[in-house]
Amino acid sequence: MAHGAFTACCYLGEQWTKCPSCIAQAEQAARTHHERQTREAQLLAWQKSLGEAAIPRRFQQCTLKSFRADTDWQKTVLAFAESYTNDFETVLQVGRCALFLGQSGTGKTHLACGIGIRLMCQARRTVLFTSAYRAVCRLKESWHKASHERESDIIARMVFPDLLILDEIGVQFGTETEKLLLFEVINQRYENLKPMILISNEPLEDYTKQGQRYPGVRSFLGQRTYDRLRQNGGVNLIFEGKSQRGQQP
Repeated sequence: MAHGAFTACCYLGEQWTKCPSCIAQAEQAARTHHERQTREAQLLAWQKSLGEAAIPRRFQQCTLKSFRADTDWQKTVLAFAESYTNDFETVLQVGRCALFLGQSGTGKTHLACGIGIRLMCQARRTVLFTSAYRAVCRLKESWHKASHERESDIIARMVFPDLLILDEIGVQFGTETEKLLLFEVINQRYENLKPMILISNEPLEDYTKQGQRYPGVRSFLGQRTYDRLRQNGGVNLIFEGKSQRGQQP
């Protein structure tokens, strides 16, 4: 007997009770199997409804191993990415987020996609990469009478994945309606402890350029949203230097 001796009882003449530990073990195995099947069905439905690759084709070769870490700041952000992926179970428990800030071409998208690819390949986690602009446009398209999608369904698709990577924060749009739509996605993920990585080419604080004042990421998101991203160990990572695009390794 795998679990040692136990007291069996006989009912209805020939029906003897079985080992309680074996019964509990079988029930747990059945629950685990059911949960796995449910998760796989949800994943297939999500992938089908998404209508696009979780990571765009251009970025599918952007791995953590291929991220160049020659300078101190590059080593710092790569170390964060390694820690974030290795400890993703804890990240999920608290919904830890990160904000990647820096000029275009400094490796923000590469590193974020590298995190996503490793989580999908090694940890079998669901990841979605999209731009804030594309997400908001899709939500607004659901308002049309001819649309086959509801706003709530689109938000649910962005809340479902274990990690959401939102690119181009603060670029290309900024009306109050669009900010509210973006906040709804971020807030629902916040409430469900779903981590996010937000990427922006804009600085954190407001700035002046050629005599004109522009909002930084904090102002664009709003203090309420920014505070949510910073909770439970959320970090801002600064990607320094100039664009590396087009340069030879």
